[in-house]
Amino acid sequence: MWICPKCGRSFKNKEQSHYCGKPPATIEEYIAAQPEEAQDYLRQINAAIKASIPEAREKISWSMPTYWKGRNLIQFAASKRHIGLYPGPEAVEAFAARLTEYKTSKGTIQFPYSKPLPLELIGEIAKWCEKNN
Repeated sequence: MWICPKCGRSFKNKEQSHYCGKPPATIEEYIAAQPEEAQDYLRQINAAIKASIPEAREKISWSMPTYWKGRNLIQFAASKRHIGLYPGPEAVEAFAARLTEYKTSKGTIQFPYSKPLPLELIGEIAKWCEKNN
């Protein structure tokens, strides 16, 4: 068990990423609170999703940027070495053939900071989520 020295919360994993204090209220607040090297990636992903599903509402859910339309459609978040995109397991399965160069797991796609973002693909995944989730 690890206890954050800043906020005193307990976590299973040592140095687990979390928010100390009040979570962000908007996607832009979330992005601004992230390390500088992640911010451009997050803004690009946010813009690609927003352009693909403009009717979806932006919100923060589970402390992550979320696009919502009656339910959570797609989420994303910064990690130390990558941006995680969370479209759900069905979307990861539907796009598996086009995601071979990225690490995936049940419902998650990892886009490393060391590679350019596949923004068109991210937009397609967002549209798929709106239609199928």
